[in-house]
Amino acid sequence: MIVESRASAPQFEISGCEISGFHPEAVELARATLPPLEGLERSSTLLKAVADPTRLRMLWALSSTRLCVCDLAEVIGQSLSATSHQLRYLREAKLVRFEKLGRVVYYTLADAHVKTLLRTALEHALE
Repeated sequence: MIVESRASAPQFEISGCEISGFHPEAVELARATLPPLEGLERSSTLLKAVADPTRLRMLWALSSTRLCVCDLAEVIGQSLSATSHQLRYLREAKLVRFEKLGRVVYYTLADAHVKTLLRTALEHALE
């Protein structure tokens, strides 16, 4: 059953649809599967963090070994200041963690999920 679209809803021309309306059963199923807004907002923050090519390169470098800021800056060809700034962004997004050993701070991926996210994104991009 198709129900007429509400007058206030924007109308878009969609290839393949010959009538203007919506399918209540499909809409209800889609609504029922939506995660809570807080989870979606946190997911959005995470995806914004990996959307930057420099941060993505940093995460890939950290997926193979732990690195201090100096080493990571060398790997990605950025200044220490720029690298530290990007690391702060990645820490806030909970994508990396750090460990201080003596006078050196080492960074690693926060957990195995981050590595999975990186691999999945690359696989999808290369399809």
